[in-house]
Amino acid sequence: MSVSVSKDYIFEGSNCFRIRIMLSILSGKPIMIVKIRVREEEPGLLESEVSFLKLIVKSTNGSTFIIDETGTQVTFKPGLLHGGHIEHDCGLQKSISYFLQPLIILAPFCKVPIEATLTGITNDQLDVSIDALRQSTIPLVSKLISVWEKTDIELTVVSRGMPPNGGGKVFFKCPIRNTIKPINLLKPGKIKRIRGLALATRVAPNIANRMIDAAKGLLLKFIPDVYIHSDHLKGKNSGNSPGFGLSLVAETNEGIHFTGEAYSNPSGSDKGPSLPEDVAQEAVFCLFEEIYRGGCVSSINQSLVCLYMALGQPDVSKVEFGPLSPFTVQLLKHMRQILQIAFKLEVKDKSEEDERDEDLRKGSEKIMATCVGIGFSNLSKTII
Repeated sequence: MSVSVSKDYIFEGSNCFRIRIMLSILSGKPIMIVKIRVREEEPGLLESEVSFLKLIVKSTNGSTFIIDETGTQVTFKPGLLHGGHIEHDCGLQKSISYFLQPLIILAPFCKVPIEATLTGITNDQLDVSIDALRQSTIPLVSKLISVWEKTDIELTVVSRGMPPNGGGKVFFKCPIRNTIKPINLLKPGKIKRIRGLALATRVAPNIANRMIDAAKGLLLKFIPDVYIHSDHLKGKNSGNSPGFGLSLVAETNEGIHFTGEAYSNPSGSDKGPSLPEDVAQEAVFCLFEEIYRGGCVSSINQSLVCLYMALGQPDVSKVEFGPLSPFTVQLLKHMRQILQIAFKLEVKDKSEEDERDEDLRKGSEKIMATCVGIGFSNLSKTII
């Protein structure tokens, strides 16, 4: 099979792999990625990237990809987003979130509502955890695509899977939409409460309690409404490896969610065993950093909001972000190249109070992002 690819859609290197595949599907334009890790000891695509391509093929109708003999070049021809029942083993190289984040973004544009069951690693130190997606991303998607019934969109952890051997299982479902409405998120609000989940699998039950006590000792100095619930799993729901961690979410009075999390070193790691108190402190500090960055969108959801702004109806969308993450910056560059849409980015004017505390606030500049949507329509949506 030969696929004709325009020279404008030939990319080099392994960076932004998922971004390129997502934008290829949404634009309907075939892409080619060349020179993938050609200078590394093990050149070519990783197992996780091949697995991601297989998941995309399962989620669409007509998508195909060709990998050359060396594995350093891949040609992807997009099909139509279909959805439906999907089962996929994500392997042990990357966590389930690596696969689930793009799936969450694409899900509303499927032909039929997606119901995906993914297995692998649910919580690790490399990728966003399933809990962060469940506590922050899912409520945001519900708001942006106007989900009225909570049962219509769901992200459930059936069983936990910690590295290195995984064993986790996650179920995700999402309704479909014809179009995305313009987005306006301009008021982050003030933190009103903090919730959390201390999880422990195949370790002593008091590990979770030690993390809760350590985290509360820091959080209660700033806000009284703190509740962290423990989740100690054993048996078939605890996966194949021991581990523990803490996931925190801070909610503002405007319904904005900021997340922070930390997890123990994998079993057999060169770093040695982790202490529950250290993991709790790291999670709290990560949450503080997210709150300090500010804006109306947590850093893990910036790319989702930017993409929905671009795909929205042909009207003005305006969102206040904190400092943009490297992933978001690359997404904006690729959207300009593939979707031919550009964002207007302005540093928000500082107030007199901000100027007095300029040294304290350095590095937390707020970005006002504005764009006019391209009016993307879900042509695959079944008309009822």
